[in-house]
Amino acid sequence: MSDRPFRSRLFRWAAGVAAGVALLSACSQMPQAPRDLSTVGLTSSAAPAAPAPQLGTQWGEGLESKTRTVITKRLSDRPDDVASLGYNEDAAVRRAVGANPERRLSLLLADGDVEWSVLDEEGRALPLQRARRGSGSDDDLFRLAGIQGSRYTLRFRNLSERSYEVIATVDGLDVLNGKPGSLRNGGYVLRPLQSLVIEGFRKSQSEVAAFRFSAPGRAYAANTEAGDVRNIGVLGAALFELEERDTPRRQRRGPAVSQPSAFPADGAYAPEPRYRK
Repeated sequence: MSDRPFRSRLFRWAAGVAAGVALLSACSQMPQAPRDLSTVGLTSSAAPAAPAPQLGTQWGEGLESKTRTVITKRLSDRPDDVASLGYNEDAAVRRAVGANPERRLSLLLADGDVEWSVLDEEGRALPLQRARRGSGSDDDLFRLAGIQGSRYTLRFRNLSERSYEVIATVDGLDVLNGKPGSLRNGGYVLRPLQSLVIEGFRKSQSEVAAFRFSAPGRAYAANTEAGDVRNIGVLGAALFELEERDTPRRQRRGPAVSQPSAFPADGAYAPEPRYRK
């Protein structure tokens, strides 16, 4: 599990989430124009098109992941880094990257401050591959090969003395609230020299739904109102450096799951998928 992941919303004061024995972070933000990044996770619209996805990410089994709240503030309205990873089944990845691709086990973000890797069920880093420069391909996207039905996690290791907010998306959907990925969404807080492991879509302050590779038709993005099947097959991450104050935020009790809600669209966490029969 993570060594204290956190989440934060991006309104004037926002909440941040920490998984495990985690902290929720409340953030004060600088004014910023809305930016919708759902069409490619958190990538630029100029990014080259990826091969047709043959894998998606399903809403998996529930995993315990508790949270609490702290107060944080972004140092800038501009992210320190934005990155994306493509994923697909093995044969499709091999076709995309060609022979003798560049390989690595992680990406370094924010000028080397944060290491991003994708782990399998045994906690091993999945190899990342891309076409070598000069191979004739203009696609600079790293890709990883997944196996349908297997579980994976996102790991961010802070190698610096700075604190960062991490916004993560899977198939174009924010892992915290299930809405389209945006830099205005909240994120997890990653403290100096600690690690953040995101195991699934957050269902509540105490539970996430595991990430599992699946057929595209079973993907969460294909079975929730906010999802878009065109975004299946991409993982996104954005980092904002934080000015953090270790001030606890008063916890607010939400309505019981079994009770009707007068404002069902305002849920703080990702809604469960609705699979077509």
